[in-house]
Amino acid sequence: MPAPDSDIISRAELLQQAIATLQLSIQQIQASGEVAPPGCCVLRYQARGKKQAYWYYKLHATKPIFSTTQPNKLSKYRHLGKAGSPAHINAVLSVAKRTQIDHLTSCIDSLRQNWVDLYDSLKEKK
Repeated sequence: MPAPDSDIISRAELLQQAIATLQLSIQQIQASGEVAPPGCCVLRYQARGKKQAYWYYKLHATKPIFSTTQPNKLSKYRHLGKAGSPAHINAVLSVAKRTQIDHLTSCIDSLRQNWVDLYDSLKEKK
């Protein structure tokens, strides 16, 4: 039977490998194309014309981050146009990538805390 210390070390190595795997996944997602900034989502809104209403889409951020035509002014919105437009599709995909990265980052944070807990338990034994 392996010593308790070596068991903890082997589990710590497994945690490190899992963290490295998740970090690699994040890098692959980032390399695959544009990733939306944190806190962004795609929203649908209605514009009324003289005869009918039209549906459009915008990329919405929690704080102003998008450039505008006015210098030194930022907006919380980026107009994407109609459903299925290239800008709309790209925004949806970039938000999906951001969601994946945020989830993987949360998993990495959890594994790092597990790693710390593992070594804290080792210190308590000594």
